[in-house]
Amino acid sequence: MTSLPTMVDPFGRTVDYLRVSVTDRCDFRCVYCMAEDMTFLPKRDLLSLEELDRLCTTFIEKGVRKLRLTGGEPLVRKNIMELIRSLGRHLDSGALDELTLTTNGSQLARYADDLYAAGVRRVNVSIDTLDAQKFATVTRWGRLGQVMEGLDAARRAGLGVKINAVALKDVNEHEITSMMDWAHGEGFDLTLIETMPLGDIEGDRTDQYLPLSLVRQRLEETHTLKPIPHRTGGPARYVEVAETGGRLGFITPMTHNFCESCNRVRVTCTGTLYMCLGQDDAADLREPLRASEGNELLNAAIDEAISRKPKGHDFVIERAGAAPAVSRHMSVTGG
Repeated sequence: MTSLPTMVDPFGRTVDYLRVSVTDRCDFRCVYCMAEDMTFLPKRDLLSLEELDRLCTTFIEKGVRKLRLTGGEPLVRKNIMELIRSLGRHLDSGALDELTLTTNGSQLARYADDLYAAGVRRVNVSIDTLDAQKFATVTRWGRLGQVMEGLDAARRAGLGVKINAVALKDVNEHEITSMMDWAHGEGFDLTLIETMPLGDIEGDRTDQYLPLSLVRQRLEETHTLKPIPHRTGGPARYVEVAETGGRLGFITPMTHNFCESCNRVRVTCTGTLYMCLGQDDAADLREPLRASEGNELLNAAIDEAISRKPKGHDFVIERAGAAPAVSRHMSVTGG
């Protein structure tokens, strides 16, 4: 019996989860993610949909079992459903366990049925506040009503929904409980995320940073949080909330990193492979991808990169005015 192919990093961790940013563009300008006046990559630098398909397929052949498409906002990429439908063939063959998306929800009303038909069964939707005016402020360009319509469409289509919320000091810290009650009442999981020092955003992240240890401590004053072993392949640690019956996840890159169990790598829309979200070390996969019709060069480049996957990240949020730990924006690497 032949064993399945696997990618194993220098620390014995099997890499079986790939996150691919299909575009750096977005129809929102969230204050913790982007500057309002963003300069996006020229189209010639982006991998074509065909190249993205070939790249993802190569990773699947090397042992990736879970594939998440991100952005920017993945659903604003022109003809994106062609790529998603094509990647769905790996679900049909059994080579891939799951194909998912992280989205801001703005385009879900349009695409939810198509996503389900292509084999997608759940999506992560980023919502940081249920206050429509505050939502417009945080996203700069977003409309909460449009996202809510998208959530309704996702539910009708049969898609599971997880809400992602970045915990932001003085912005949404006092509505986290009400957001949890709302999400669980709708049948959605909620995952809280600490803000991360990625990219220059025209502001000081120490003003935004809210440690989830504090959030959890506050929640435990009114709710019973029971740790559970639930995993979705990502870094969230989950609890069950007795009062709501729902699941609550915590992603804590700052207060309690999750590097020891990291099974993930990320590829940008230009074909740059980042072995760690919190490190600048990267590998160019676009050149070997375009250098030949076969995948020998691409395979070799991936193998070499995995051999350099670091043990952990260097995130730290500290003194005011400090440069971000990583200069690229989250929208470049993929959320």
